[in-house]
Amino acid sequence: MGLRKQIREFFYLKIRKLTLSDVRILQLKRNGTIVGENCFLFSDELETTEPYLVSIGDGVTIAAGVRFATHDDSSEYYLGRGNLATGRITIGNDVFIGMGSLILPGVSIADRCIIGAGSVVTHSVREEGTVIAGNPARPIGTVEALKEKNKEKAIYVGDLPFQEKKELLLRQEHQFIIR
Repeated sequence: MGLRKQIREFFYLKIRKLTLSDVRILQLKRNGTIVGENCFLFSDELETTEPYLVSIGDGVTIAAGVRFATHDDSSEYYLGRGNLATGRITIGNDVFIGMGSLILPGVSIADRCIIGAGSVVTHSVREEGTVIAGNPARPIGTVEALKEKNKEKAIYVGDLPFQEKKELLLRQEHQFIIR
């Protein structure tokens, strides 16, 4: 990390008292990305050479390691240098994008969708409330069905400090997910 970036992050985190997520969102907005309200951004890899082609709705959570690709460099291979196949990426409202996912050019994701961890999203998700996962990502269910499935396994941890969360989770191990 360059000195200039370290100073800027220090200013935002310590002086303005913003979260790291807020700092990342400010950087995206400064580069032309449209970002809605109440978003949480845990990925520092979202930077793309065309940030002005990305639009993120309200209430979106983007987990660590998520990447957006707004162009396909392979087009230079068969069309010659300087030719890019480019597309916008549009994320609807109240979307969750799981850790390590990749969203490809031209993809739109409808409202209230969940993208499973490690998914490679090659096509748009047009139906609201869809859960998609895999490589390439495909619909695997609905958010409502996932909610029902996980209702019995969920353990409410709220904003517990690390040690209290650890103790609570270890006491509730009988509720852990087993695959």
